[in-house]
Amino acid sequence: MKKLISVLFIGAMITGCAPKIGSEEWCTSMKEKDKGDWTATEAKDFTKHCVF
Repeated sequence: MKKLISVLFIGAMITGCAPKIGSEEWCTSMKEKDKGDWTATEAKDFTKHCVF
């Protein structure tokens, strides 16, 4: 039970630290990420928020 709680807590902390989509930090991190690793949704969001 303690392991399950630990895993859930760590997962929540990791996802909670991700920058908001469309923010300047998110755009910068996407520019540094290899474009071959982008998902279709990430590419669409990048175009919508960081290009236009």
